[in-house]
Amino acid sequence: MIEGAAGSWEVVVGLEVHAQATSESKLFSGAATAFGAEPNTQVGFVDAAMPGALPVVNEACVAQAVRTGLGLNAGINRYAVFDRKHYFYPDLPANYQISQYTLPIVGEGVVRVDLDDGSVREVGIERLHLEQDAGKSLHDRRADATWVDLNRAGVALMEIVTKPDLRGAAEAGAFIRKLRAILRYLGTCDGNMEQGSLRCDVNVSVRRPGEPFGTRCEIKNVNSIRFVQQAIDHEARRQVDILEEGGEIVQETRLFDADRGVTRSMRGKEEAHDYRYFPDPDLPPLELSEAYIEAIRADLPELPDRRRARFVEELGLGEYDAGVLVAEKEVADYFERVADGREAKTAANWVTGALFGKLNESGLKIAEAPVSAEDLGGLIDLVADGTLSGRLAREVFDAMFESGRPPGEIVAERGLEQVSDADEIEALVDSVVAENADRAEEYRAGKDKLFGFFVGQVMRASRGRANPKVVNDVLRRKLG
Repeated sequence: MIEGAAGSWEVVVGLEVHAQATSESKLFSGAATAFGAEPNTQVGFVDAAMPGALPVVNEACVAQAVRTGLGLNAGINRYAVFDRKHYFYPDLPANYQISQYTLPIVGEGVVRVDLDDGSVREVGIERLHLEQDAGKSLHDRRADATWVDLNRAGVALMEIVTKPDLRGAAEAGAFIRKLRAILRYLGTCDGNMEQGSLRCDVNVSVRRPGEPFGTRCEIKNVNSIRFVQQAIDHEARRQVDILEEGGEIVQETRLFDADRGVTRSMRGKEEAHDYRYFPDPDLPPLELSEAYIEAIRADLPELPDRRRARFVEELGLGEYDAGVLVAEKEVADYFERVADGREAKTAANWVTGALFGKLNESGLKIAEAPVSAEDLGGLIDLVADGTLSGRLAREVFDAMFESGRPPGEIVAERGLEQVSDADEIEALVDSVVAENADRAEEYRAGKDKLFGFFVGQVMRASRGRANPKVVNDVLRRKLG
């Protein structure tokens, strides 16, 4: 909700997410799709719209679209058609885009999104269709010309269109994070927004609660979750201000200026008839058998919602910890290797606490962690068998993160094994009590808070190596 001068306004958001299908070649040509290649080195005859070059659909991209649709709990259409969408594309040589319109490959679905307040929003998926990407116009190479790089032209995109079920920037951000997680679990899109393989068109309107939908504006090609949320907040406020001043919202396409944090007008909003869709005459319809769809369904991995439920039901984790761990597939995989054969809550605490803390400090991703899952599990074992105290374990972990070495080597090199021998600890306790006889008498006289002082003194005398439980037991006996 947005509070205006004349009352509350509800923000309504729908997203069109363009996800690059994971594939070694483009949707209709054999050209490569590797990120970062030299400009115009990954261009086929079809991508360059050479006369006589005919498109041939890449079956791997079709399979990725079906796999994604199944992961979104969506219906798969056994009959789908590719259409030509006519539009001026300065960086798409054919000057039309091969897309899908009336008969897309995937129909309606639903994604469950967990919100910060603990509630769940079910976001409807309107459709998923396959289409080719455009190239990239470069405006900063020369002052008097625009250069065009066609490496992306023809790359397979899965356009995932939501229903207008989102209410504000926070829900939109949560949805994109959940969708990206699903795509990564499925292996159908790497979700790297910084590389352009996941980007959004954002439709925003406002209305009084309970009233019909207002006029929407579309914000094109937003390439980060943070920018999506900023664009929604700014656009919603802009519309509220116009309406409260007695104006009307003009349906249009806008751009988000990330430097200024504002949206600005780009062009009037096109309608479907403006694109002059018609079935592409060079591409036959896609006809998918039930056996083909079911074979892909049988190969689906465990997705985030199911994995989260398993972590709660089988491993005994809380909902919050489970949600944090399954948000990224690499994190969930790492955690499961750490937890294998160990107490799951302890493993979760180490991963979400010590490991996440160090990764955040160093700006690393889980795949770049210097501490392997197996070595972190080994550190937990050293605590469980009494070799290390909790404090010493954290010291060892810090050394592991800095050096990449296994815990056993560091413990042996530094002589950090925990002392649990009662006789050795008793000697330390006797020495500490003798050196602080006056305080021992105060403790015996009822000053119970001094017990912590004695524990600290014994731990200091042992250089942190004494087993805290044994220290406590011996001190209670000696001071009693």
